[in-house]
Amino acid sequence: MTFQLQYTDAKSEARAGLMTTDHGLIETPIFMPVGTLASVKGVHLHELKDDIKAQIILGNTYHLYLRPGTGVIEAAGGLHKFNGFDRPMLTDSGGFQVFSLAGIRKLKPEGAEFRSHIDGSKHFFTPERVIDIERSIGADIMMAFDECPSGTADYDYAKKSLDLTEGWLDRCVQRYQETDPKYGYHQSLFPIVQGCTYRDLRTRAAENVAAKNMEGNAIGGLAVGEPAEVMYEMIELVNSILPKDKPRYLMGVGTPINILEGIERGVDMFDCVMPTRNGRNAMIFTWHGTINMRNKKWETDFSPLDPEGTSYVDSTYSRAYVHHLFKAQELLAMQIASIHNLAFYLELVRQARQHIIAGDFSLWKAKQIEELGRRL
Repeated sequence: MTFQLQYTDAKSEARAGLMTTDHGLIETPIFMPVGTLASVKGVHLHELKDDIKAQIILGNTYHLYLRPGTGVIEAAGGLHKFNGFDRPMLTDSGGFQVFSLAGIRKLKPEGAEFRSHIDGSKHFFTPERVIDIERSIGADIMMAFDECPSGTADYDYAKKSLDLTEGWLDRCVQRYQETDPKYGYHQSLFPIVQGCTYRDLRTRAAENVAAKNMEGNAIGGLAVGEPAEVMYEMIELVNSILPKDKPRYLMGVGTPINILEGIERGVDMFDCVMPTRNGRNAMIFTWHGTINMRNKKWETDFSPLDPEGTSYVDSTYSRAYVHHLFKAQELLAMQIASIHNLAFYLELVRQARQHIIAGDFSLWKAKQIEELGRRL
């Protein structure tokens, strides 16, 4: 994988770049739809590629390991062959699931023991095992195994957690270097910067990750309970240390405002379940703020979902119609909202890129922040 830094904003750390993978190009900044179980919920493949214009999507190592299992994916020839998405893909490491399964997992220096949320069966993830699983899945970008502490964790826990993550990272890198891809194309490994909200821990983690000299780097453990201002502070700190000539991936973040703030601070890649999860719960993102489609005020509003939108659903379906679908609990409502929101997120980062290239990103971003925070 290669990364070419093409443009930088004169008034901020915002940047536009080009990632080259064996499955295609990725223009940054980019948003990556989350395809946890080898599918983006409620979205057909042709919609994902043609209407949403996704350049890269995610798969979830923990979930794909449990179901359908690496045997099925290997038999298919890897994840790209299994789900039919012929563009780049990324797999997370399962570290966030370790965090979210706190009640049914045990952490050890060797790895993480956990019980399946499906049938209660016991499993053990070591850093080596995670790399092997990600090799079997076959994504273009693999994430190193880490622990993601809560944003409100105390210093002692955060330090112990970082000790664990850094030990696991050493083993992930070693396993990555001693194994080969299974399907004839290159796979990159991205380390993850942890350290909670403590500047000294984040500094230490970022320096350690930068020293690994991998093809890209990630920032994890944010948007997990800490105030937004603290999150932005940590992003600034970490990006002041991570190399500028490699892509930076902010994991699991977030709202449209979060994404613009991240771009301004030098982040290149984002993912979040918010567009689809909130969409399934009747929240629509627009250029003038968010809409709760269940509110009665939309009952006779026959205007497009977002008059300034660019996805096909904006001109096809009215607010009144989508309101009706949600009130009637029609499955189509969730599909329309998910496609619309994903298309909006992809258009948001596309426009951000255009304004970075044009040299007026900071001015454009300030105007968008005023609009995007509104509830219509």
